[in-house]
Amino acid sequence: MYSFDLSEEQKALVDMARRFTRERVIPAAPALDEAERFPEELFREAHALGITNLEIPQEYGGLGLGCLDHVLLDEEIAYGCLGVNTTFAANMLGSLPLIIAGSHEQKAKYLGMLVNEPVCAAYACSEPDAGSDVAGMSTRYEQHGDEYVITGQKRWITNSAYARWFTVFATKDKAMKHKGISCFVVDADAPGVKMGKKEHKLGQRCSHTGDILLEEVRVPKSALVGGEGKGFYVAMKTFDRSRPWIAAGAAGVMRRALDESVAYAKERKTFGVAIGQHQAVQAMIANMAMKYEATRLLCHKAAMQVDKGHLDSVDSAYAKAFGADAAMEVTTDAVQVFGGYGYTREYPVEKLMRDAKLLQIYEGTSQIQRMVIARNLLGR
Repeated sequence: MYSFDLSEEQKALVDMARRFTRERVIPAAPALDEAERFPEELFREAHALGITNLEIPQEYGGLGLGCLDHVLLDEEIAYGCLGVNTTFAANMLGSLPLIIAGSHEQKAKYLGMLVNEPVCAAYACSEPDAGSDVAGMSTRYEQHGDEYVITGQKRWITNSAYARWFTVFATKDKAMKHKGISCFVVDADAPGVKMGKKEHKLGQRCSHTGDILLEEVRVPKSALVGGEGKGFYVAMKTFDRSRPWIAAGAAGVMRRALDESVAYAKERKTFGVAIGQHQAVQAMIANMAMKYEATRLLCHKAAMQVDKGHLDSVDSAYAKAFGADAAMEVTTDAVQVFGGYGYTREYPVEKLMRDAKLLQIYEGTSQIQRMVIARNLLGR
């Protein structure tokens, strides 16, 4: 049976995250967005609070919390800034392949590094011509004696220039498609690793996104994660476990848009009354609230399934697709509630709208989520 009650520990986590967001994230977000500046100071503070590595097992120094705990945190941080939340969440995303399939030695070294220092990891899967189509990647690897040699280009990599290490996916033979893909953990300072261009984005501008160039990068056999040819499986299980986080980010930005719209609708007057008295505005605000509540329920269901050990791609796809699309609709309506003021930087809703768009794109587009859902239904 599902329960809507949070434990005392979860309530304490939410309270801490909400306070951190109110006192630190919200005041810093506009300047970070304007300058496209990585939120390094906020990351250090969050690391000191222990909220950048929630799901790292206790055995390796982490809190060992579950996916539901993580989405509760993500919603609160995203309420303040989706870009900041993406920075924090991408750190865990880079860690998930090791948590799912890494060796004890890999976990002790690399997960322990994240716990002990305020440093980032990055998940390096997407490429210039292979985003949602993971099996179409061109980055290749060859085995030379006791080493693997990796060559290729990764694109859209969150935290790329700030990461201490990456989980990199490469193929032995592109003709083998998903069966040829393997995952490796690669140190950022390894010879042959170079940073490519930084992307200048519409939204989530403080979240660093850039290319990683791999020019005959040599890694030892011990860098292989989960066995040769297992990379596609690792990537898919990583997304099944991380997509509820995207839904949580969607819930956070929707709740912020709703709060801002309600407050403005009570204050702004037209035709002698507050605009919240007009039925057209009331309808938009009611729809915002319904979409937020529905997204939160889908998100929590998917997260609880993860915590039960059921890495079900359909539950995470429901939450991710519905939440991302709803967030775009809700933030667009928020701009409409504010009218001309909503289109300016005088109010935060234009940033919420810009930030929300990326939710429909990264970690599998809304269209890809629908393909996952449809194939599951048609294949039953």
